[in-house]
Amino acid sequence: MSTHREQRVHQGASRTRLTIAEICIDLGISRSTFYEWRAKGRAPRCIKLPNGDIRISRAEYERWLTTLEEAA
Repeated sequence: MSTHREQRVHQGASRTRLTIAEICIDLGISRSTFYEWRAKGRAPRCIKLPNGDIRISRAEYERWLTTLEEAA
């Protein structure tokens, strides 16, 4: 049985890059919280596209989540 979070993340499983909005929805946080975490070095590593948009690779996001589980 998968969790609600896993279902949301895997709905777009064919996509290898996630938007900040998708990450925020998955974590249940505001966009400003994500940017605070990023400024403090606590967010997953991001990719800045030439147009300025930010993406997070699915693999990096899953790796980051795993480090949080280990720290808990």
